[in-house]
Amino acid sequence: MNQSKSTILLPVLLVAIGSGWLLSNMGIAPDVDWVWTLLLAALGILTFVLGGFDKVTAIVGPLFIIGSGMSWLRQTGRISVGFEVPVLMILGGVLALLAHLPFIPAPRWLGSKRTE
Repeated sequence: MNQSKSTILLPVLLVAIGSGWLLSNMGIAPDVDWVWTLLLAALGILTFVLGGFDKVTAIVGPLFIIGSGMSWLRQTGRISVGFEVPVLMILGGVLALLAHLPFIPAPRWLGSKRTE
């Protein structure tokens, strides 16, 4: 990981946490834990920023981002946890299957010998 990418982690997380805190204090959807919800989204985005696009980040990044949206939907009463968790599990499986596509590269940390 190069220096410029590694130094972005803390500022992005601070922005996400601060934004969530501000939204809560302003009374915008006060029943939503914005810190948690925005932190999940930030982690999903940072997965791609710091790790690039590969077979691992193609699973982890979208799961965090969609998990953030699902968390918001659950906290606002639009879905139940009985819906949220199975959908995220199914999505994880679908993303893991899609990660097997040949045009998605293997992570650099696996080395050049492995492509699946």
